[in-house]
Amino acid sequence: MSSDTTLSPALLEGDLRARDSRFVWHPWSPIDVEVERLMITSGSGTRVTDDAGNEYLDASSLNSTVGYGHPYVIEAMERQLRVLHGVDMSATNHPMAGALAERIAGYLSPEMSRTLLLNSGSEAVEAAIMIASCYWRHLGESRQRVVTFARGYHGSTLLTRSLSGLPPTAHDHLVPLVVDQVELPLPAAELRAPGGLDALADAFATAVDGHEHPPLAVVVEPLLNVGGGVVLPRGFLARLREICDRAGTLLIADEVFTGFGRTGRMFACEHEDVVPDILVSSKGLSGGYAPISAVTTRQDIYSTFKQDAWIGGLRYGHTTAGHAVACAAALATLDIVEQDGLVENARLRGDELLELLAPLAGTQSVRDVRGLGLVVTLEAKDAGTAAGLARQAQARGLLVRQQGEAVLVVPPMIISAHETQMVASRMTDAVEDLHG
Repeated sequence: MSSDTTLSPALLEGDLRARDSRFVWHPWSPIDVEVERLMITSGSGTRVTDDAGNEYLDASSLNSTVGYGHPYVIEAMERQLRVLHGVDMSATNHPMAGALAERIAGYLSPEMSRTLLLNSGSEAVEAAIMIASCYWRHLGESRQRVVTFARGYHGSTLLTRSLSGLPPTAHDHLVPLVVDQVELPLPAAELRAPGGLDALADAFATAVDGHEHPPLAVVVEPLLNVGGGVVLPRGFLARLREICDRAGTLLIADEVFTGFGRTGRMFACEHEDVVPDILVSSKGLSGGYAPISAVTTRQDIYSTFKQDAWIGGLRYGHTTAGHAVACAAALATLDIVEQDGLVENARLRGDELLELLAPLAGTQSVRDVRGLGLVVTLEAKDAGTAAGLARQAQARGLLVRQQGEAVLVVPPMIISAHETQMVASRMTDAVEDLHG
């Protein structure tokens, strides 16, 4: 092999789009429709650049919390690569995994002390369900029922798809799992009005208690992401914790999207001082620099696995789980989040963005504007209008995320006050000019 290990410049030359169109299978995309998508070639801070040299302020990335090209994270990953890129955690260990698991435990209540490191949010939610199911079996109970939101989204694996109401699935349950999906009892905009909390809590209480078989777990996102950027009424998580305690079931918080500062608290559950039994996190953990996820449980749940009949532990994992470079990226990302005060910045900039965009609610295109931290949602009158708003924003150098009727504005947590004004201005122009 040549000593020159630099990638050939030819890889980034030629017709990039033709190469992509011929060889790449894009997820969540139709294969018989030509989809116009940007070819992003570089990123720095809050901005990305396409192959034509156009720059965009990125308010569409769910996991780029500390921005693009951060030298601190890159240097941490390079240092780790030179020492050890990874090992199989089922047979060995490495220092970075212990450091990261300890770091995560430090953000949580003392009883939440044991973390399983994986690669993706889907894997982590699947592991959480398996842990919960095994936990009850270890206690001598066989539970198969799970309660979740009909508009929830928990992943793309076979098991997590069965939990998710969005996007539509065939619901061919090839696993012994019975899922009760709770519909929103009111439109998203009305959940925040008086009576919304009671209606939602009552719907979950009925799903949890109104069945002869108790559920093995209730799985919820503290903010429904794919389900339309739905901000749940304040007090719902606390009420749900009470419902689970009363029914004797586990509460699994899916904070794949909301964890590590996105909502203005380190975890969204902290807004109501709720401690789940199992916490799932991923996207913000490494800021998108490397695939990684975490399942954190109470110590007493972990301890029951010594009763497993086969290995006396959890029969789940992946060869690259707890990858050393991914752990290094996560530790560096968390350093930045702490040292640069990004959780507080997410709260402040999110409040500013919500205030600036709130006047758009009730206009010709937008029915509702809502937000929690640096997740601000414009609910359009229909999906076509939402897609139009996303296109108009892109034409103004702003990338946003369209999901059905919702347009989510989710900039990196490093965004400045000036850039927040820019996002609001460009989004406002997009709304005003859509029907021109």
